[in-house]
Amino acid sequence: MAQEIRELICINCPMGCPLTVTLEDGEVLSVKGNTCPRGDSYGRKEVTNPTRIVTTSVPVDGSKTERMVSVKTEHDIPKGKIFDVVQELAGVRAQAPVAIGDVILANVAGTGVNVIATKNA
Repeated sequence: MAQEIRELICINCPMGCPLTVTLEDGEVLSVKGNTCPRGDSYGRKEVTNPTRIVTTSVPVDGSKTERMVSVKTEHDIPKGKIFDVVQELAGVRAQAPVAIGDVILANVAGTGVNVIATKNA
């Protein structure tokens, strides 16, 4: 039973707390260095099941003012699926009019998460 120490920087708020996460056999024993409870949950999640929100933009057809529309995953996805999501979005074109929150691509890369517009076009 060897302990493992991982050093992280929390990205949940602007504080950027340096975290020290101690694991044993894949189980988190402790998270230290956080100044708020969000740091504890971030540290635990980051070492056991890291996830991210993916943001990018896609071309929009039929708009007189916008050539591109910004999009993001509606929820975080497994970090290992980021490239699959980006690859799937490479061939996507939105059709104007686009409103904030419109689903641009449903169930991206089989994650069960939708890609939504973050801008009107």
